[in-house]
Amino acid sequence: MTARSAPGACRIAPRSDDPDFTRALIFERPTAGRWLALDYALDRFAVPVRPLLRFSQAGGTHEDALLPGPVLGRASWLGPVPPGTEEILLAAPAEGFRIESARLLSRMAVLALCARRRPDTLPVALYQWLRRDARRLRNTLRIAAGVRPLAQYPVWKAEHARPFEPAFDRAPSGLPRLGLILEATSGEAGAVRRTLASLQAQRHGDWRLSLHWQGPEPACLPGDPRISAGGLPGGAAVGVLRPGDQLAPDALTHLAAAFSGPEPADLAYADSEAETPDGLRPCLKPGWSPDLALTTLYPGRPLLVARDLVTRVGWAPGQGARALLLAAALAGPARIRRIPRILCRTAPEAPDPDGHAADLTAALRRAGSPAVVARTGDVLDLDWPLPDPPPLVSVIVPTRDRPDLLRVAVRGILHDTAYPALELVIVDNGSTDPAVAALYAEWASDPRVRRLDRPGPFNFSRLVNDGAAASRGEVLLLLNNDIEVLHPDWLVAMVRQALRPQVGAVGAKLLFGSGRIQHAGVVVGLGGRAGHILRNRPADAPGHLGRLTVAHEVAGVTAACLAVARHKFEAVGGLDAEAFPVDFNDIDLCLRLRERGWTSVWTPRAVLAHHESVSRGPSVGPARARFEAEANRFAARWRAVIRDDPYYHPAFSVTTFGEELE
Repeated sequence: MTARSAPGACRIAPRSDDPDFTRALIFERPTAGRWLALDYALDRFAVPVRPLLRFSQAGGTHEDALLPGPVLGRASWLGPVPPGTEEILLAAPAEGFRIESARLLSRMAVLALCARRRPDTLPVALYQWLRRDARRLRNTLRIAAGVRPLAQYPVWKAEHARPFEPAFDRAPSGLPRLGLILEATSGEAGAVRRTLASLQAQRHGDWRLSLHWQGPEPACLPGDPRISAGGLPGGAAVGVLRPGDQLAPDALTHLAAAFSGPEPADLAYADSEAETPDGLRPCLKPGWSPDLALTTLYPGRPLLVARDLVTRVGWAPGQGARALLLAAALAGPARIRRIPRILCRTAPEAPDPDGHAADLTAALRRAGSPAVVARTGDVLDLDWPLPDPPPLVSVIVPTRDRPDLLRVAVRGILHDTAYPALELVIVDNGSTDPAVAALYAEWASDPRVRRLDRPGPFNFSRLVNDGAAASRGEVLLLLNNDIEVLHPDWLVAMVRQALRPQVGAVGAKLLFGSGRIQHAGVVVGLGGRAGHILRNRPADAPGHLGRLTVAHEVAGVTAACLAVARHKFEAVGGLDAEAFPVDFNDIDLCLRLRERGWTSVWTPRAVLAHHESVSRGPSVGPARARFEAEANRFAARWRAVIRDDPYYHPAFSVTTFGEELE
């Protein structure tokens, strides 16, 4: 790794006491209390995993900062150096990584930067400064100076795009041939020329293109022996382009590399950008998410499928790119390569929900999938079967006092939920309010209700584990006592997902009392450890690529409302009551389930209100210290996932609640 800092400003020293943090940033002047601005670059052909900074402090404590992945070849980060920092450590790739500049800034300099970038935030920052609200001021400055909304993508791209450097960007060699298909009408000749020009400019020149014309072939197209008419082109993998698609010069190099080596991909796709009525926008795609792929077609273009898989699923030219993606996804590809690089500017195309629904239905039928297509307007989702009779669900509710909350939650479970086979296990953590005793007396005659008394210090994980052990259901439903049922079909939607063989934890769409989003899935790394994506956005926010409109895979979901099959919960030992008695236990559970091959799924078809943590209150004083200890244990256990949540793009900020650029 090299550094390009101002002379004498910063030097890089090797470290050997941690396998990840292998370098230290050493400045000539004290760093604590100042802001650190980093610009860094990565080999364009390396995986852009997020770098990680560690601010080591006296007494063995530290704070970590997660940086954006350099998906355009270059990235930048700006953040405060915590008080008491004695050393700044860096976790980054050993090869093909360099720091281009490292600067220490004063708070006044950061305020000036905020005034230039986001002048609307300056009054807020000054107010927080006058109030000495250091935490909120830090967050405001970080967001204003370092984060850009997706609408500012062209500016962000111009700031971070780095030209190809032959001495630094190590393009792989010995790559296989790729086969591409382009279907066009004679009226699209100009668009075809743009696509062909981008193909002929590729650094990887070993490709073959089958050009399928609907109608007479226009004259004056560029001649190239690699272009032929009709048929399935030769190559290790096959992809479909649309007239007007323009590939980046190194697009085929990246894609061909995915199909080389001892474990070639079955399917590979990359990011893209598109002209929209609101300007140029990126399509920053998550890691392989088969449910999302089937319902939203998010892999889009460029996408290539291994030739043997194309043959196996029976796809042929003329069936279209959508049919190729659906067939390949349902075939269960074992090796998928997501390339988090913007490799194509895609041509616009009209939405086709009718064709998508028909193709998806046909593909599900051919694959023998039990799912059926569910359609609401232009949004497609999948319905998974529910056994007849449906399995018993054990709803486990830990609680202490707060009869006002408990009454609402229990009423919703017993009277407002349209599910025929459930039991309610209330785990009481030492309630003393007489009104709670009155509620228990009221529910004593209902055979569906059971109560466990578990007084003592609050340990959410142990309360849930005890409730699970005392329950009888095939499916466990973890539920907070501050949840309110809004629609009767919420539990059916969650059980349908939890019974799927490949699914572990299932989460619901939770709303604040204001009606805005409280939980739409958890991103590991958001906020430094884990956080709820798109928190406080409008309830109908579609999310990037429309993912909040459909059920899809996520890294984790909250235990405020979490369904899981009993045998899977027990297989991983339930919640970790020793390491995570209060916080992070749910995300830790999801990640341990994932290690066993069970994916977490979030569904918007289960909608409930969550009056978040109202029964416990905010974490301050000793509670805050306990939270930080659990957070540090979580970070130590799941550092690799924190740096690379498979369902959250490395270009997205972890400073805000998600889907903004940094």
